[in-house]
Amino acid sequence: MRRRGLLITLEGIDGTGKSTQQRLLVRHLRNRGLTVVSTREPGGTRVGEQVRSILLASRTGHLAPLAELALIYAARAQHLEEVVRPALARKEIVVSDRFNHASLAYQGYGRKLGVQTVRAFDRLVCGRTQADLTVVLDLDPRVALARAQGREIRRNSARGRFEAAGLEFHQRVRAGYLAIARQDPRRVKVVKADRAVAEVQTEIQEIVDAFLARRQRARGSRVSGSGIR
Repeated sequence: MRRRGLLITLEGIDGTGKSTQQRLLVRHLRNRGLTVVSTREPGGTRVGEQVRSILLASRTGHLAPLAELALIYAARAQHLEEVVRPALARKEIVVSDRFNHASLAYQGYGRKLGVQTVRAFDRLVCGRTQADLTVVLDLDPRVALARAQGREIRRNSARGRFEAAGLEFHQRVRAGYLAIARQDPRRVKVVKADRAVAEVQTEIQEIVDAFLARRQRARGSRVSGSGIR
């Protein structure tokens, strides 16, 4: 396989602190001298952000689960075309707040569409572009929902569609993430998010740094300086 960059993703139910942890991880990697592209899903492109606004708008009304999944993969196709694959081709590190594991957890498990339905979309849109490393931030859904709702109150905004879905929905999503981690423990790591931000970040950095070190050792002379080929 032709050498390319790396795709690292952060996942977890709403309220686990993904966005904060992503920002801290990106800063850590850049401080190491690495070239990092920071992005998010849904979003990352103009089209993606428009889709995000549709999905998260509190007054969108009922959106069929399959329509939701199709919108997310439409945004992901654009994201891959404009951001992810070009950065990987430049041998850069892409750190994304959510990627395709979110679709498995949220639509496959949470919306009960099933894993096979989601994977059918994924084969068509993502193909061989998969995360090299995924960190799942795990938190009791009751705590996560309280955090998410508190965030919306501070922003003086209405609850998003996912926050409004209720506890049982988020319990299914969490179960989906944990199932994904059990099925692929080499690439998907679970980090407990019920701790101080700095403590959670320390563990994430340890996981990522260890992964990069293994990658460097495996590639030997193909890695030079602080860049990853």
